[in-house]
Amino acid sequence: MPASILVAAVQAAPVFLDREATIDKACTLVGEAAREGASLVVFPEAFVPGYPEWVWRTPAWRDGALYRRLWDQSVSLDDAATGRLGEAAAAAGAWVAVGVNERDGASATLYNTFLYFAPDGSLAGSHRKLMPTGGERTVWGTGDGSSLTVCDAGFARVGGLICWENYMPLARAAMYAQGVEIFLAPTWDASDAWVATLRHIAKEGRVYVIGTNICMRGSDIAQDVPRRDELWGGEDDWLSRGNTAIVGPDGEILAGPLREQEGILYAELDMERLRTQRREFDPVGHYARPDVFRLEVDVTPRSPVKFATPSTSEPLGAQADA
Repeated sequence: MPASILVAAVQAAPVFLDREATIDKACTLVGEAAREGASLVVFPEAFVPGYPEWVWRTPAWRDGALYRRLWDQSVSLDDAATGRLGEAAAAAGAWVAVGVNERDGASATLYNTFLYFAPDGSLAGSHRKLMPTGGERTVWGTGDGSSLTVCDAGFARVGGLICWENYMPLARAAMYAQGVEIFLAPTWDASDAWVATLRHIAKEGRVYVIGTNICMRGSDIAQDVPRRDELWGGEDDWLSRGNTAIVGPDGEILAGPLREQEGILYAELDMERLRTQRREFDPVGHYARPDVFRLEVDVTPRSPVKFATPSTSEPLGAQADA
């Protein structure tokens, strides 16, 4: 295991609701980070093909044209678009983590999903957001415990939670219990308090935290996007001001926060610092008190609904009464 590694946190605007153009941009940014020597490149939540920000601007269920465009431009885990992201990771020889809108192959549901690509281009893991927030629930389904993903990247164990999942104490505990060392926290939250959240997670888990966000304003939305002029303004209409930051295991900010501009933050992570910090406080080691507290996580994947076939030897009424 290397003593230290360089990581890259990307803050950028997607080409809103345009899958191929957004992936083009992502591939370019992965290449840029790789040229700087980054071993891990982290993108924001729902970067491909963009976060459905209109849920905070429109009444529920009044977004038909926008939702149809989002569905059409989303990805499946086994499609060519997702494959292109893997190819970018392979070309860079780096780990790449990126948020997508995922079309589920077994249903008509979209998920807010974070993908982890290994340096050989393979999809090493994926995590579906457990609980979409507020208006997001009209767009995304809920994930399950089977995708609380931590990947062994060789230089560290990498995993994380999406946006306000990071306010769920038991979800954080589940990640710590899997030995996460570099904790990813992609978000849409651009508030000042969010940086304090990143610092708290780093200090609580004695982990490195990489928080990423989209930086986007109304002028970034193309004219062909449905209801563009009705819902969004121009340069002064911020959808998200960013807030990307990299934090050390003692809560110290190593890079950022980056606000109101696109860019890539870099930081050299000294993995030995984790051992030093965890000697003082280890949330799943000597400070855990398993004699007092116990966490149980249901990691069974959610099964599709299945209809039982009634037996021909019994009337349907008899089955219903059973």
